[in-house]
Amino acid sequence: MKILKTQTLRGPNYWSIRRKKLVIMRLDLEDLAEKPSNEIPGFYEGLVKILPSLVEHYCSPGYRGGFLERVQEGTYMGHIIEHIALELQELVGMPVGFGRTRETSTPGVYNVVFEYVEEQAGRYAGRAAVRMCQSIVETGFYSRVELEQDLADLRDLAAQSSLGPSTETIVKEAETRLIPWTLLSARAMVQFGYGIYQKRIQATLSQNSGILAVELACDKEGTKTILGDSGIPVPRGTVIQYLDELESAINEVGGYPIVIKPLDGNHGRGITIDINSWELAEEAYDLASKASKSRSVIVERFYRGSDHRVLIVNGKLIAVAERVPAHVIGDGNSTIQELIDETNKDPNRGDGHANILTKIVVDRTVENILERQGYDINSIPPQGETVYLRATANLSTGGIAIDRTDEIHPENVWLTERVAKIIGLDIAGIDVVTPDITKPLREVDGVIVEVNAAPGFRMHVAPSRGLPRNVAAPVIDMLFPPGTPCRIPIITITGTNGKTTTTRLTSHIYRQTGKVVGYTTTDGIYLGEHLVEKGDNTGPYSAGVILRDPTVEVAVLESARGGILRSGLAFDQCDVGIVLNVAADHLGLGDIDTIEQMAKVKGVVAEVVAPNGYAVLNADDPLVAPMAERVKGKVAYFSMQSNNPIIEAHMRRGGIAAIYENGYLSILEGEWTLRIEEAINVPMTMKGMAPFMIANALAACLAAFVQGVDIEMIRQGVRTFVPSADQTPGRMNLFDLGSHHALIDYAHNPAGYEAVSGFVKNWPGEKLGVVGGPGDRRDEDLITLGKLSAQMFDRIIIKEDDDPRGRQRGEVANLIVQGIISENADLPYKIILSEVEALEEGLNQVAEGGLVVIFPDSVSRSISMIEKRQGKS
Repeated sequence: MKILKTQTLRGPNYWSIRRKKLVIMRLDLEDLAEKPSNEIPGFYEGLVKILPSLVEHYCSPGYRGGFLERVQEGTYMGHIIEHIALELQELVGMPVGFGRTRETSTPGVYNVVFEYVEEQAGRYAGRAAVRMCQSIVETGFYSRVELEQDLADLRDLAAQSSLGPSTETIVKEAETRLIPWTLLSARAMVQFGYGIYQKRIQATLSQNSGILAVELACDKEGTKTILGDSGIPVPRGTVIQYLDELESAINEVGGYPIVIKPLDGNHGRGITIDINSWELAEEAYDLASKASKSRSVIVERFYRGSDHRVLIVNGKLIAVAERVPAHVIGDGNSTIQELIDETNKDPNRGDGHANILTKIVVDRTVENILERQGYDINSIPPQGETVYLRATANLSTGGIAIDRTDEIHPENVWLTERVAKIIGLDIAGIDVVTPDITKPLREVDGVIVEVNAAPGFRMHVAPSRGLPRNVAAPVIDMLFPPGTPCRIPIITITGTNGKTTTTRLTSHIYRQTGKVVGYTTTDGIYLGEHLVEKGDNTGPYSAGVILRDPTVEVAVLESARGGILRSGLAFDQCDVGIVLNVAADHLGLGDIDTIEQMAKVKGVVAEVVAPNGYAVLNADDPLVAPMAERVKGKVAYFSMQSNNPIIEAHMRRGGIAAIYENGYLSILEGEWTLRIEEAINVPMTMKGMAPFMIANALAACLAAFVQGVDIEMIRQGVRTFVPSADQTPGRMNLFDLGSHHALIDYAHNPAGYEAVSGFVKNWPGEKLGVVGGPGDRRDEDLITLGKLSAQMFDRIIIKEDDDPRGRQRGEVANLIVQGIISENADLPYKIILSEVEALEEGLNQVAEGGLVVIFPDSVSRSISMIEKRQGKS
């Protein structure tokens, strides 16, 4: 077997609207193409032995063991690999379940599609599944060592790409509220919402977290000074930078016991507590100095009591956790090392911050703590004896957390909320040492030890004991108070032809409202009137540029076939999804071989319309109109026929539509016909001579209308939208060259040629066509281009694209000639393969008053050539 290609989908897609995160593996089964699993000796036994948990896969039979039953009876390898890739992810704690395997038009080549949680882990699972099957086919088994290595690699990949427990908690809360989010490309920042409504976080820092407050919280001594000046109980302490200052500092804070910690440390690094001798103080000083970026060390009075973390969000206390340092409890038989090993077997413990708890690591600090208690790592503590392994209670060093939210005294609630306000943090973790959190600090000699910016949420979300607290909800409430929007209107446009013009017109109409419109087309990414990036930008990357921009109030996004197939859409839902048409173009590419499959690709745009949004569908297109059946939102139709039966039935049901009637672009709503403008006054329709442009205008007007844009602004938009080579290059660009005219249009498929013919046939003079077609289209498509050209033009020049896309030079031209001859054997034609020479010939040969129509490969080059002639004329 051979993996030909692996791609990753990240949004609603051809395979699934709801499961956005999918891996597609294009797999050549080679010698196994005609060999089902029941004909491979020992395969079933080898698979069940290494992955017995596959018994939980129901598959098509619909019951436990259903998939293994299929393997036993005989199924093909692509299907088996799909299930193994899913199961490998499940075994390392990544819940997945969706998969599909379909044979392509190439015999023996399959698309194996399966869900993932973390992208790199998903891709790895696919490769591992192929390795496993290949091994079982060849040897009858897959070694346990290799499986364990696969699982270890998957865990590592998942850990490397995970958001972290605190960020993950906030993201999940956002998802429950249908707030979209995206991971930004720098500093692990997450954006919630789109456009002008977006908010950002980095771990538990939010965009509301002021830099002055964060910097103050990082300055432990400065924090203590500010709080002390405000009457907050804080430890007596001082800052030193040299060892020879240590003795006087100890005396200054009142002698032993003391705490020594770095001035600018975090996660409990470099902290030593309950120091009672000069020898320990010297060691603690060295440890703290190394952990401090500034080599500055805090010496504080040690206060006895339990360590508590109080979480304040937006000025309110949300949760309290008592933190207990890493420890083990003796059983009278086991060494401390054995007790640690047993503790680390807890499935909730892992490496780093990704798990609920962190594994206890034995290092020099642990050895020092044990030594102070009279133990070493090989000591056997008596039954019930608590042996502490860390001085600080951080979860990151193996500590545990006990929820105390319901026990904190009201005065301590008031005090800690005041502390957060004094420091100025919107999200604050306040460390409190007190022997009894149920009593006011002033009564029990309790103190505020530290105030932390970006506090961890893990101890509150998943405490070792006590009630888990939803601490993410108040963060989201702060970022998006009730009633605050998080999404901007998204209008997305797809279809075989007309997408770019419709996108530009829709954007132009919206700009009449005074809003900042971000839009993407085949020629660039735009913010208002400004070009952000030139080029074909109709995929998820360019849509993301618009949705991430904090100035955008409305997004109008052209969504082409290629982007949907390669990556899926960049958004989970849209407010308006326009499907203009579906025609036979790009068939045979990307495993889309039929026009019905192409309709399914385009239909993704209709299916992602929000429940309160609208799918705007072409009632004249038999492949587009039925998409209404899969729309979760509302439907509005447009049609060039005022008596279209779909429109008539839709209006009887109280729907909304746009039609071309009596020469007018009109909206139908209820019993009313709202005329927008006469087509002859709409520049893009070329005085009403270009029917397909009228259809595009109807779609754009309808999209704006259902979004509440005032009809007068729609009218103003269509009147003032003037297509030109600058604004819509390659879209019905008509040039007056004095004695004749030239028309450039980037039509490159039969539907595009037919659309242009509606205008060309109305031209009163000679019609000369300079025609061609992309080399990666099917033979029958190129022959059809020839037939349509023969129906449209009086004379034809056939040229070829600069890039033949895998064909021999002259092959495309000969296929087009076949079509011309089959339609009209007497029609004059000439082959000039060079596009530049063909265009020059056409412009030189056309009769006075005639029209030269160019279907170019290079739009910019053709426009440049004509504009030079225009200047001379």
